[in-house]
Amino acid sequence: MTLPRSVAPHDLSFDDPAPLPQPDEQGYVDFAGARLWCASFGDGAPVVLLHGALGNGDDWANQVPALVAAGRRVILIDNRGRGRSSPGDTPLSYELMAAEVVSVLDVLQISSAAVAGWSDGAIVALLMGMHAADRVDRVFAYAGNLDLSGGRPEPLFSPALDQAFARAKSDYARLSARPEDFKAVVGVMDALVHSQPNYTADEIAAISRPVAIVQGERDEFIRPEHAAYLARTIPDAQLITLAGVSHFAPWQQPDAFNASLIEFLSS
Repeated sequence: MTLPRSVAPHDLSFDDPAPLPQPDEQGYVDFAGARLWCASFGDGAPVVLLHGALGNGDDWANQVPALVAAGRRVILIDNRGRGRSSPGDTPLSYELMAAEVVSVLDVLQISSAAVAGWSDGAIVALLMGMHAADRVDRVFAYAGNLDLSGGRPEPLFSPALDQAFARAKSDYARLSARPEDFKAVVGVMDALVHSQPNYTADEIAAISRPVAIVQGERDEFIRPEHAAYLARTIPDAQLITLAGVSHFAPWQQPDAFNASLIEFLSS
């Protein structure tokens, strides 16, 4: 499945999304030494949206209204050390972040939810499908990898990279209780993405929930061959290629991204 091209492949900049709508509920969940911000929007079948490495829940501002209009309850979480959440002192791992999501579902008394992840959030979403399948209806994994070979040795150049980093720095200053820690957070995340994840084909093949592996055709970080490998290896997974976008499709072409996500959630 390839969505129609509406942005030339060389024009990979983006407009910042509008501010996040006011949540119906928001608060904090204590887990493994960290206070995790979470928020809920709308009613209906729940879908959890998981942000990328240096991001936060506000990154999904283009998606929340569309999902609420489609009859979904949207759950946002700031992973530890990002956005409004405190870092705690437990060494960071993708499996820890997946456990964070389960802890939030427990507090919200949600037995099972669809999970959509972007970049590092896609890794966490896939790990939930691997290790917490009873809590996951389906997984929409955009621009993620499950072993280190899935990432490019060096990211492709794109003006969106500088834009995204500037946005992350600005958001951290706006949302974090310790904005002076941004440089340290960058170091922690850089170490994480160069050492994890490291899952074997057998482990990946054990994912039993419906999965969409979604890739922008000009992703700066993730190799398209890896997306194809994941889709082949996970039983019955879909491979969806988004045309005319890079790693930042939720900002570059939000309407096309939202249509793909809503179609998968409804299938």
